[in-house]
Amino acid sequence: MPTIVHGFDWPDRLVVGTIGRPGERSFYLQARDGRRVVSVALEKEQSAVLAEKLDELLDEVATVEDNRFSVPPSVPRELYDVDPLDQPVEPEFRAGALSLGFDPATAQVVIEAYPIDDEVEIVAEEQDVDGEIEAVVEIPEPAELLQVKIPVGTARAFVERTREVVAAGRPPGAA
Repeated sequence: MPTIVHGFDWPDRLVVGTIGRPGERSFYLQARDGRRVVSVALEKEQSAVLAEKLDELLDEVATVEDNRFSVPPSVPRELYDVDPLDQPVEPEFRAGALSLGFDPATAQVVIEAYPIDDEVEIVAEEQDVDGEIEAVVEIPEPAELLQVKIPVGTARAFVERTREVVAAGRPPGAA
């Protein structure tokens, strides 16, 4: 069966948002284009890592010699989104894996979310200089996926908002 791709090439909106009170929040990655809205459930940690890795990717793209992509060092205020998630939130699936990329042809960041799949296989693990372990996984062809392509300015705004959403919960170590 072919993969169902929930694709957004220049969405009107891409945000991480939550529903619920701190300590009981559910996290969602939500894309909107016109009236079409797709939501994917995430874990808090996935949201935090997505923001961190996306910020690193943008910083790396910004250092490319003769950079023609004009990656802003900070968030353009007009791109910052403070609105809540679009309602109703009905997730297509719960994300098990996320991937990031950059399309130099369009100067867009590509974010993909794949559903949880018991068949995901870890093929390698590496520990970086900070002690963080990164796993290389083999993902079988998924039944569906969310693929969103956003410009670099929008990506900077996405990172800032996601960090604020993650930080708005319980303080670390709180029960």
